[in-house]
Amino acid sequence: MPANSVFTARETHGILRRPGVNVYASSEDRGWSSLYASHQTEYSFETNVDPVADQLIVLHLNGPVRVHRRVAKGEASRLIPPGGLFMMPGGMDFGVRLDGTLQTLHLYLRRGLIEEVACSLLAGNPSHVETLPRFGDADPMIERLMLGIRDVLHDDDPSATAYVDYLARAIAANLIRSHSSGASPVSSPAASLARADTQQVSRAIEFMEANLERAIDLASIADAAGWSPSHFARQFRAAVGKAPHQYLMQTRIDRAKRLLAETKTSVAEIAFSCGFANQEHLTRLFRRSCGITPAAYRKVRRG
Repeated sequence: MPANSVFTARETHGILRRPGVNVYASSEDRGWSSLYASHQTEYSFETNVDPVADQLIVLHLNGPVRVHRRVAKGEASRLIPPGGLFMMPGGMDFGVRLDGTLQTLHLYLRRGLIEEVACSLLAGNPSHVETLPRFGDADPMIERLMLGIRDVLHDDDPSATAYVDYLARAIAANLIRSHSSGASPVSSPAASLARADTQQVSRAIEFMEANLERAIDLASIADAAGWSPSHFARQFRAAVGKAPHQYLMQTRIDRAKRLLAETKTSVAEIAFSCGFANQEHLTRLFRRSCGITPAAYRKVRRG
């Protein structure tokens, strides 16, 4: 599938469409293109699945629980604790048996996104970079990034697309650095973050400010700057000191502050004009950022 097409459950292995799976939240109707995610409780089962194009990562959220895995090279059984990861590259078929009840986070990453990130990190042809199967291994960085995606799944925030794109690329970078057959990096991570083209960063900021009222994803902002999303995310943080999604949210909060202080526009209208889903969404994030509600802020500013 094209890298910018909406990622739906139809493109996954279908493991979570089995009867009896209790799904708490998924990205099915969120319009995300870089990844598909689902948080659920799974019960004992056994199945064989055909390959799909994209990378699967399963994070065990509780346990321990015993899992049996079958791949072309053989079979293995492990008692996997919380934080254990089950990774399966795109293009591989496998069998799995779960011997208990388990809460999981399933994540699928676009193969095209992994190649895009590999192109910016590695020498050689990124299409030759292959991620490796993992069975119960721990990776604290990938675990933290996946928990960030779980939090977004449970937060009714339609403006979170840029944050999800950022997390997806961060996970892809960790896969390439720690769980792939990739070649040696062209340069160190510190060197790749050394400089940022301020003119391109300025174009990205202008694009965000001009489009605050609508949902903006990372790819659109990067395109305005003339960079790939992965390169843009690193360069923007190097120049501004914040990830693009953090800067975007702060810009929305700052505009809401100005409108609250300088106009009589209702809080609900301000929420929509600044790109928030509704008044409650603005209030929640405004309180988190400023320590008070929008209404209280307006009262203080107007004396």
